[in-house]
Amino acid sequence: METRNVAFLGLGVMGYPMAGHLARAGHRVTVYNRSADKSSRWVGEYSGKSAPTPAAAAKDADLVMMCVGNDNDVRAVIFGADGALAAMRKGATLVDHTTASAEIAREIHAAAAAKGVGFLDAPVSGGQAGAENGKLTIMVGGDAATFEGAAPVLGHYGRAVTLMGGPGSGQLTKMFNQICIAGLVQALAEGIAFAEKAGLDVERGLEVISKGAAQSWQMENRGKTMIANKFDFGFAVDWMRKDLGLCMSEARARGATLPVTALVDQFYARVQAEGGGRFDSSSLIRLLRDRS
Repeated sequence: METRNVAFLGLGVMGYPMAGHLARAGHRVTVYNRSADKSSRWVGEYSGKSAPTPAAAAKDADLVMMCVGNDNDVRAVIFGADGALAAMRKGATLVDHTTASAEIAREIHAAAAAKGVGFLDAPVSGGQAGAENGKLTIMVGGDAATFEGAAPVLGHYGRAVTLMGGPGSGQLTKMFNQICIAGLVQALAEGIAFAEKAGLDVERGLEVISKGAAQSWQMENRGKTMIANKFDFGFAVDWMRKDLGLCMSEARARGATLPVTALVDQFYARVQAEGGGRFDSSSLIRLLRDRS
């Protein structure tokens, strides 16, 4: 593959290893992070350099990737004099891996197009482990030609990279994903809690039912840690609530109903209220167990 000049903006638990995969693949990577010490640590670990602002990182890049927190963070990194878009050259491509609203994806697509810059909204699924292992699922919205140019680079950390439609389609697909996950996690929590009350060997039970129709990624990857009451890792409840808020807002705008999602969101609010905002999203089971 042709070596590219790539900028990566945002070195959280997802962005840090994602940028690392690009460097290991031989691309010339410049990173930016709000806290400069993390940028310095990344440069010390990988072959690349850091920049003091998003604009400085994006200045000579063929592709600018970003993975930050929410819509406000996206705007802060992209727009303004120090934002990435101000410095990007015509013909370059901006890829946003943040889970954000479809509305901001369409807003950025229009602003980028006015500058002759391609844009893809490309949220990911697979969690920190998927980012570290280069096995993320990437759901993409944008123009086909822009996608074709960026897809080989996205493949360095994505095992499945799929164009879902026009601008905003990636974010809408991620909402689809999160709606399904919310119901699955609650169902798994209820099933495990029931098995515990029934006096079953729960781990053996999971082994059995995971070979049948109940099988899911959540069961395979979170079942044992839920049994062990371990939640100090993974995808935080705070972020799950942010994502479910996006889902319900979009659903209201489109006339869709999400009764189970709305209920599970309330359960996550209870976990937050009890100090579990940074627990993994599988911590829903805590609400179903007897606690002294």
